[in-house]
Amino acid sequence: MTKLTSTQIAWRAAQDIDDGAYVNLGIGFPEMVAKFQPPGRQAIFHTENGILGFGEAPAPGTEDWDLINAGKKAVTLKPGTAFFHHADSFAMVRGGHLDVAILGAYEVAENGDLANWSTGPKGVPAVGGAMDLVHGAKRVAVITEHVTKDGKPKLVQKCALPLTGVGCVTRVYTSLAVVDIQDGHFVLREKLAGLSFDELQSLTGATLHLDGDVADLIVPEL
Repeated sequence: MTKLTSTQIAWRAAQDIDDGAYVNLGIGFPEMVAKFQPPGRQAIFHTENGILGFGEAPAPGTEDWDLINAGKKAVTLKPGTAFFHHADSFAMVRGGHLDVAILGAYEVAENGDLANWSTGPKGVPAVGGAMDLVHGAKRVAVITEHVTKDGKPKLVQKCALPLTGVGCVTRVYTSLAVVDIQDGHFVLREKLAGLSFDELQSLTGATLHLDGDVADLIVPEL
């Protein structure tokens, strides 16, 4: 079955970030979103360890390892970049000063609950700053595969894993679709053109609702 790559999912999520928005990207896969700022728009990226307005990753071999994000990845500085204590960084998060947080997920429930950490042997060992981000940011989006490696739905009626946040997710960008969460339901907004609604529903662990036309999910080759 044809599906979007991780890079293409990140590209699609980046298209919905407003110019000048203050944005926190989760560790790992979500960090890719920063590469795809639409022309004429520039987000201001925030990291929990105390940097605001940092730039792209440096070229290999030119890293300054005193300049890293929360995922311990090297970053560059831009004019106006600000540094601050991590306690001040979390005050920004908890104070509602971030416009968007984009995170990965193990599971997203139809009521907006998010599980993106696990106590299992291969899981993220602690909930970390995501717990604050999902309730501090004005908008919370998730980027993820639509199903797990063994074909189980990641969009579900109720999360089975420990929750990161309750009722916090508003949009999910998957390898097959773009789905909003409204009034406790998954609402389908976009899907791959070659995938029927019934096929998509069979891969989703809760009912997909329709609210108007469903657009084709179109992304460039990346």
